[in-house]
Amino acid sequence: MFPLDQWYVAGFSWELKDRPVARTLLNRNVVMFRTGEGVAAALEDRCCHKSLPLSCGTVENRGVRCGYHGLLFAPDGACLEVPGQERIPGKAKVKSYVLSEKDSILWIWMPREEGGQPTHEAPDYWVHRDPRYTFKGDVFHYDAPYQLIHDNLLDLSHLGYVHLKTIGGNAAVHMNAGLKVEADGDQVRVLRYMPDSAPPPTYLDAWPFKGKIDRWQEVEFNVSHLNIWTGGADAGTEDMRDPQRGGFHMRGFHAITPETDTTAHYMWTMASNNHPERPDVSGVVFDQTALTFEEDKVVIEAQYRNMLRHPGAPQVDIHVDVGPNRARRVIERLTRAQSA
Repeated sequence: MFPLDQWYVAGFSWELKDRPVARTLLNRNVVMFRTGEGVAAALEDRCCHKSLPLSCGTVENRGVRCGYHGLLFAPDGACLEVPGQERIPGKAKVKSYVLSEKDSILWIWMPREEGGQPTHEAPDYWVHRDPRYTFKGDVFHYDAPYQLIHDNLLDLSHLGYVHLKTIGGNAAVHMNAGLKVEADGDQVRVLRYMPDSAPPPTYLDAWPFKGKIDRWQEVEFNVSHLNIWTGGADAGTEDMRDPQRGGFHMRGFHAITPETDTTAHYMWTMASNNHPERPDVSGVVFDQTALTFEEDKVVIEAQYRNMLRHPGAPQVDIHVDVGPNRARRVIERLTRAQSA
């Protein structure tokens, strides 16, 4: 089970071009498209006539047209046209989902009950519209349950072992970093600080550091997504707890949307600031970030395959598991409450 009555990320604005986009979200088959009037919409990916996926059809000014017999559906799921027939049957409609487009992110409301409407607005992500940052993003597919990805992102101690060529650094420094975990309602925050540490390769490619750096990692877990703010400044020059601190910043948006019980979509962007001496490093940061996520994907999928080989085998917690365990308790509490 997944927490419902929640906004989940269905994709990004740039994915909606001239063709429908099919995506399974929380075990529900969804088709997304943008009309000629610029309206982004999401429907159940099934024509009510002969059940062909609407994603096999075409996008037109008023909606999406089925690729089998040409029925045309509006963004609200109503049938607008049946070719060769003037009367449109009253039952000719498909299920629609509330889709909110904000800051280049497509948020879809997943209700507990069919037809349920949002109880609050979709999350805001100011980073995408902040002129200090440039960002790019992508969508990965994981053959693993979505909470294993949560675990990975809430425990950045693995960077020193998995990401040596990019954002890693000294493994001992990562494992011994000061760790603080905070919980507030459905949100969990993990704060890690590594003063006077060696900058990793990605940081050196993006920023002209003078030597050792003071490095921070701040992870904010929400039910449907995580915001991760990492970066570094020349050692001793900035207060790492000052929200307006300078230095090199990487702000990651990480939307982990379940596809099925055992697979997931990982939809992410990475935003970074530029130093005057290096005015355009966004391509380097994006490429190296994508490489790190591909490394994580290999690890997590291998982890899950091995869990299937050893069902029910106990796992031993260590100090870095506090954040992931808190997040799992949030998901457990929400799913238990809705099943009750």
